[in-house]
Amino acid sequence: MNILVTGGAGFIGSHIVEALLKIDEVEKINILDNLSTGYLKNIEPFLHDPRVKFYQEDIRDLEACVKAAEGMDAVCHQAALGSVPRSIKDPITTHNVNVNGFVNILEACRKNMVSRIVYASSSSVYGDLPDSPKVEAKTGQILSPYAATKLTNEIYARAYAITYGMQIAGFRYFNVFGARQDPNGAYAAVIPLFFKAAFRNESPSINGDGSITRDFTYINNVVKANLAGMFKLSIPGRHEVFNIACGETTSLNKLWELIAGITGTSAKPVYKPVRQGDILQSLADINKASTFLEYSDLIKIEQGLSYTADWYKNESIKLITT
Repeated sequence: MNILVTGGAGFIGSHIVEALLKIDEVEKINILDNLSTGYLKNIEPFLHDPRVKFYQEDIRDLEACVKAAEGMDAVCHQAALGSVPRSIKDPITTHNVNVNGFVNILEACRKNMVSRIVYASSSSVYGDLPDSPKVEAKTGQILSPYAATKLTNEIYARAYAITYGMQIAGFRYFNVFGARQDPNGAYAAVIPLFFKAAFRNESPSINGDGSITRDFTYINNVVKANLAGMFKLSIPGRHEVFNIACGETTSLNKLWELIAGITGTSAKPVYKPVRQGDILQSLADINKASTFLEYSDLIKIEQGLSYTADWYKNESIKLITT
């Protein structure tokens, strides 16, 4: 099986590439990444494998997408500009990458007769929906340009599946964390930021009073879902979306308590106003993924945080101390 992974040098994409290389059935892996948010170091250990070919190109370039998808049996689309705050600051670039880039990937698949696609959607599409847990069939009003791009992806994916007979699965990720997630930069996620603060024995910033909750999802669970979508799922000519999470909720105060316990820091949080576009409560119903993707035996947050702490401490201390 030949597979294109877009965003393959990024946090999630590089873990998927690493997992694919352990599967004998995989004969070729193309990686498409412009390294705008991904890092070459994430995939350097894999580039010596003759099955891997790296295209340093942009998904906004249709011709580059078509070339990278040649001869592929499936496409795993992870390339995107994440971050709600970034999308609020620069909605045009977020749209061009996340929407136009996604349509380019769909077109590249159509032109190359690649009918099996999995892609990264987001729990942000649930917006202001008060229901808890969130079930795939119901969404609320979106709260940010980022969420708009991800919901638009789902609409286009459904259209291409119906029109061109493709099998397309969208994964609504809930706050993914783990090794290789960058704690630096203006748009770093909360868990790497908390680890960075903890290892420095500094106070983390918490938006709101700490009662905001998230369904934090360890990277291995996300990889498991993507592999199942590529190798096990059978929904020819259809588009389906799946919540990819743990089905457990953790407040930001509890998250800091867990990370402080793992790292031994005594630092206390500093509380700041809630950010524009932030969802206040997030919890996923994962029954659909369990049924269609055999999504089970998940790594829960405490274990995932322990694994993540080991990576930051042992392999990425330079990220923490810079």
